[in-house]
Amino acid sequence: MARDLGAAETFYGGVFGWEFRPTRLGEEFSVALSDGAPVAGIGALAPRLAVAVAWTPYFAVDDADVTAARIRERSATVAVGPLRFGTGRAALASDREGAVFGIWEGEIIPDWSVGKGGAPAWLELRTRNAFDAAIFYAEVLDWAGELPGCCQVSYEDDHVVLSHGDITVARLYGGAVEDAPDPQVRPRWHVHFRVPDLDEAVETAVRLGGTTASAVRPSGNGRSVALRDPDGGLFTVADSVE
Repeated sequence: MARDLGAAETFYGGVFGWEFRPTRLGEEFSVALSDGAPVAGIGALAPRLAVAVAWTPYFAVDDADVTAARIRERSATVAVGPLRFGTGRAALASDREGAVFGIWEGEIIPDWSVGKGGAPAWLELRTRNAFDAAIFYAEVLDWAGELPGCCQVSYEDDHVVLSHGDITVARLYGGAVEDAPDPQVRPRWHVHFRVPDLDEAVETAVRLGGTTASAVRPSGNGRSVALRDPDGGLFTVADSVE
């Protein structure tokens, strides 16, 4: 979600080398391409929907109405939708701890998946209780189900791991608090993008009006750092493969 589509394209195009093409969702949406493959979507809807500028993971579902009902039944919130967007229907929701996520019912672009190519390297949920969160999302999104495309849930060290085949899709960590001064440890989903050169990506982001939101940290076999775009959207860049 961005305030100004053109400004967001300029920033992320500079940081990641993305190109952009319009979508069937209207003039306020574009798809980011890395080497011709779709990796992300940007919609200039933050002012209209009165939501913060943010990167939000959207999870594919078979029936948006059924999933929205599951979310409400578990005392979580459906803030927007389900509404029709182009070839499908979408909703914006938050889990019981306030972490925002989306659901999408409809056409899925082939090979547009976390952990593949230039797409987000992985997702990370910082929440109060990782096990409670894993149960919530498993019940709402059919994680660990038997249907084709379902993910596997496991426990690794001190966190929950969601994987699809041999690809790590998401990691769920506990211990986040609502009033933490560090946005990295508030209940929220974080999107991690791979970059070939971390220092160059950070330098470009700052030159284009972004800011650093954390120190450079070890990450897998490399390093990562949290950044904010000029409108405050938080994301992480990493030069490691998780």
